[in-house]
Amino acid sequence: MKDFMMIFIGADYEELGLSPEELQGRMGKWWAWNNKMEAAGILKGGNALIPTAKRVSGPDRTVSDGPFVEGKELVGGYYIITAENADEVVKVAEDYPDYDLGGTVEIREVMVFDQ
Repeated sequence: MKDFMMIFIGADYEELGLSPEELQGRMGKWWAWNNKMEAAGILKGGNALIPTAKRVSGPDRTVSDGPFVEGKELVGGYYIITAENADEVVKVAEDYPDYDLGGTVEIREVMVFDQ
């Protein structure tokens, strides 16, 4: 088994202007998906990310304040799961709650370094 990161890219819920009821319904979908992966024993961890950020770049270590939103999309969070291959993760990602909001799941295998 390998570890894979599912990176969630989409609009900021706050900017979408979702009502409290819509937010509660959306969170229910996320919890259901999370619980399904936990029950399958494949979820290793994950978190939602706050949109504001700091970015340090270049040889002068220039600090910029975010969010760094390109085209109203941002990395909103991630899960790390175990699977045999990326195709299995694609199947898990079919239940991603935010496709209806134009969301995207990027799947990346976690690189393991030999010591």
